Amino acid sequence: MIAPVEREKKGVISAVVAFLLWGVLPLYWKSLQGLPPATIIGHRTLWSMVLLVIVLVWRGEFGGWVRAFREPAVVGRHMLSGVLLVCNWLLYVWATLNGHIVEGALGYYLNPFFNMLFGALWFGERHTPRQKLAIAVAAAGVLPLFFASGTFPWIALSLALTFSLYGVARKGAPLNALPGQAMETALLTPFALAWLLSQPPGLVEELTQSWQRGVLLLAAGAATTVPLLCFSHAARTIRLSTLGVLQFIGPTLQFLIGWKMYGEPLSALRLGSFGLIWTAVGLYAADALMRERAGRGCP
Repeated sequence: MIAPVEREKKGVISAVVAFLLWGVLPLYWKSLQGLPPATIIGHRTLWSMVLLVIVLVWRGEFGGWVRAFREPAVVGRHMLSGVLLVCNWLLYVWATLNGHIVEGALGYYLNPFFNMLFGALWFGERHTPRQKLAIAVAAAGVLPLFFASGTFPWIALSLALTFSLYGVARKGAPLNALPGQAMETALLTPFALAWLLSQPPGLVEELTQSWQRGVLLLAAGAATTVPLLCFSHAARTIRLSTLGVLQFIGPTLQFLIGWKMYGEPLSALRLGSFGLIWTAVGLYAADALMRERAGRGCP
């Protein structure tokens, strides 16, 4: 049996890997510019399913995974998490391909604060005064966006909400990281396959028109599966609050990519919004560090 400290350490490492990979994914999706987001997500789902089945067979877990489909409660819970995940994916890829990487990054900056809120609501996680202040400052960081664009910041808020709810669903899900992700993907695969077969030029033609694009589409399975497995493992083994702190790795990379590499605008009001969010990040990170030092008896 794994000791609690070792279990938490592995959970933290898994989270870091997941968020590093997610942070650079805009570069990957930009290389598929020209394809509809739903088509990219279809390939993402289909090839993830192929890879997950191979891993389940290799680990000798395929039979037990198949038997889990006999339990309606298990299937229902993972269908819920799967739907939340695919909604997040679709919006994220659409935002990336349509020049909203920076706003997408804002959504993932906000996501940890939704995690903290949901952790308190559903899992009884308690927050210190500094954490509560960080949540309030993060919420205030959304306000400048209303004035910066004159519209409701729906991309950022929708990304934050759907991914936080996915984390909640996965934390209480019956299956572990690998079989749970495989069940989510299996439940979505028929819809993905139906979409891909109904769209011109067709599934096979799309993969063979250009070998570079074909390789990228096939590799979408690994690009999806590896960080998600890491995240699912972390969500089940560490506090949602800890997960929230580590979450800032991903949007920081996304922000820099959108701003520096693709020249997305960063107005004074948008910069003010990010300034408040970064202040909230600093408050929460400082609180986490102080609590960790206190727990170790450090001066």
